[in-house]
Amino acid sequence: MKKILNNTENLVKEMCNGMVKAHGNLLDYDEKYNLLSRKVKKTDKVVLISGGGSGHEPAHGGFVGKGMLDCAVCGEVFASPSVMQIYNAIKHNATEKGVLLIVKNYSGDVMNFDNAADLAIDEDDLNVDSVYVNDDVAIANEIDRRGVAGTIFVHKIAGAKAEEGASLEEVKAVAEKVIKNVRSMGIALNSCTVPARGKPTFDLEEENIEVGVGIHGEAGVKREKLMSSKELAIKLTDNIIKDLDLKSNEECALIVNGFGATPLQELYVLANDTIDCLDQKNIKVFKSLVGDYMTSIDMAGASITLLKLDDELKQLLCATSDTLAWKEF
Repeated sequence: MKKILNNTENLVKEMCNGMVKAHGNLLDYDEKYNLLSRKVKKTDKVVLISGGGSGHEPAHGGFVGKGMLDCAVCGEVFASPSVMQIYNAIKHNATEKGVLLIVKNYSGDVMNFDNAADLAIDEDDLNVDSVYVNDDVAIANEIDRRGVAGTIFVHKIAGAKAEEGASLEEVKAVAEKVIKNVRSMGIALNSCTVPARGKPTFDLEEENIEVGVGIHGEAGVKREKLMSSKELAIKLTDNIIKDLDLKSNEECALIVNGFGATPLQELYVLANDTIDCLDQKNIKVFKSLVGDYMTSIDMAGASITLLKLDDELKQLLCATSDTLAWKEF
């Protein structure tokens, strides 16, 4: 294993310190609880808090700032943050308008975020609510679907609504609207290497790919032969379009997301083929993002995310934001 680090025990803290030292105009860092918060806080808005295990950079700290998250809770690599980390994120950032937790649908995250919310409500009488992102169509059972790159659209659109001064109920409603209308699916060309483990999470033959991977280094739902970018675009978009019931003449937003080790060159090839697939179905791409947004450390591969749009979602998607990983759209 070759990685640029000092030791695995301090990896997350040193990463967070590096983010703040490089971008101190945007971020504050609470080293005790591994919290990345907005440098310039607003007290007249609903607070948005998300997070999870580290290793998905730029998520989640890269989306803290104006128009998106107010705080990201950073767990250790691929490990949910603790209840006390999340509780302190709520307690130190809450406003009278309330707090919305944006949680990816993994059992550890759901359990710890829920317990932290209950603690903040019971101990501090804070107004806290939650939404759960489950955009991964690779999992057939909707209850078990994982939150993956579609979470970024939830951050952006709920963040824009909160920035307008909307109520907690209104911000939650638009977040749930995004969750209802966003789907993702990904493939891996190889596994990632968790620093503390020191070797790939799974073995993958040179001629094969993993289809339907998550973002924690887990293998996909099936293994197939390596295929062309055009074939990948068709496979992924067909699954998403069918599940989302996206129809001709409807509009969508697109993320072609890298998993950490895929060159931007290849992501743009996949974007070209994905947009061609959508054009052939007369589905218009209103806006698109291409790059690393929700990664899996050093995994090679990519995911495609589609968000079905209406006028409200389009307006919020285009609202001003200022974060490390998302500036203007």
